[in-house]
Amino acid sequence: MAPQSALDLIDFPERYPLKVFGHRDEDFEAIVVELVRARCPQAEHIEVTRRSSSKGRYLALTLNFTVYSRQQITDIYRDLYECEHVVMSL
Repeated sequence: MAPQSALDLIDFPERYPLKVFGHRDEDFEAIVVELVRARCPQAEHIEVTRRSSSKGRYLALTLNFTVYSRQQITDIYRDLYECEHVVMSL
C-alpha cells in the first residue's frame, strides 16, 4: 500500500525540520519555540536557525527537533496555523 502523505514515511522517533515564517517581531521566535515545546515536551533540544527577508520585514525560522508521533506533527501545524504571529509554515 502506498503512503497517504509524506508523514507516513517518517520512522518515529525522528529529527524533524520545521520552517516557520512570520513578521519580524522580538517575541516571534520565543512564541514559535513555545508552541513546539508544548506539543513536544520530550524534545530535549530544539535547534533554531534564523534568516531575515531581504527587506528585513519577515523572519524565517528553521526548527530541528525530535518528534515521536504523527499526532505531534499534526498538532504543531494546527497550533502554528492558529497563531496570529505566523504567516506560513512548511
